Amino acid sequence: MSLPRTRVRFPIPPLVHPVRAIALRFALAGVIVGVNWLLVVVERASYTDSHDGTVSVTDALYYTTVTLTTTGYGDITPVTDGARLVNALVVTPMRLLFVVLLVGTTIQALTQRSREEYRLMRYRSTTRQHVVVVGYGTKGRNAIRAMLERGHPKERIVVVEADPQVSASAATDGLVVVTGNATVPGTLAEALVDRAETVVVALGRDDTSILVTLTVRRLSPACTVVAAARQADHAMLLQQSGATSVVVSSETAGRMLGLATSSPHSVDVVQDMLSFGHGLDLAGREVAAPEVGRSPAELALPVVAVVRAGRTMHYDAPEASPLQPGDQILYVGSSTAAAGH
Repeated sequence: MSLPRTRVRFPIPPLVHPVRAIALRFALAGVIVGVNWLLVVVERASYTDSHDGTVSVTDALYYTTVTLTTTGYGDITPVTDGARLVNALVVTPMRLLFVVLLVGTTIQALTQRSREEYRLMRYRSTTRQHVVVVGYGTKGRNAIRAMLERGHPKERIVVVEADPQVSASAATDGLVVVTGNATVPGTLAEALVDRAETVVVALGRDDTSILVTLTVRRLSPACTVVAAARQADHAMLLQQSGATSVVVSSETAGRMLGLATSSPHSVDVVQDMLSFGHGLDLAGREVAAPEVGRSPAELALPVVAVVRAGRTMHYDAPEASPLQPGDQILYVGSSTAAAGH
């Protein structure tokens, strides 16, 4: 089975439907022909026809079409100063507009390639400290949605997706997308993984996620790698492959179901924390100077964990107290407050 060719897609702006665009072009061309025809009909006494000397309404239409298309057979010509002035000041700009309208599609095709090359060059030169999301399925989409809810700039997200149709969907959603197989180093290199701050592996197969994690670690030893696993048995393999943290979907769902049998309201709280845009949320920030030397329980915030030198400790762990400069605290707050951090 051949692998899809690696390609970088950029956010696609809302486009006019092709049929509507063609209809608009024809309508504008018709308006130009109609206005020009009317001018010639009104001033047809100022024109002469080499065939019979007079210009009829039909002759005026003929003269309009050959003039606007720059064919110009010369059998009908303006003979008065007024008619020639109208041709110079009014008809000539309309002729130019008509020609531009006719070749507009060709011009657009030529400029589109130049625009794409410029955007690709700018993307490669300016993209740094971004988040790479591998997989634009349900997990990948929701991960991006969560980041956007927290104020992460959309332009600092790069999606890697193997399916060209799904890739096009991500570009339509306003994201930069690299279309290609993420297990191939060249695809991840095109996503500039070596400059990324975080890589989110959100694929549907654990074996593919392990291989992608290994490839990411080879290209970027220092970035944060967050991976999703379907089975708990594969979480350790992902960590051994270099994942900083692993989210196990089946185990998490099972724990939630078990918790619901004895404490259904606890499940409501957890679901609230996982929802977007309202209710409770987890937030994090660095310990402030007045908080150094105190225990997490003494803070006004409901602290649930302390992160020190890359290690996460529960709020009641003996080693978490006292708080030290540079510690990060994770606490429960409203989603509105969490979005501000």
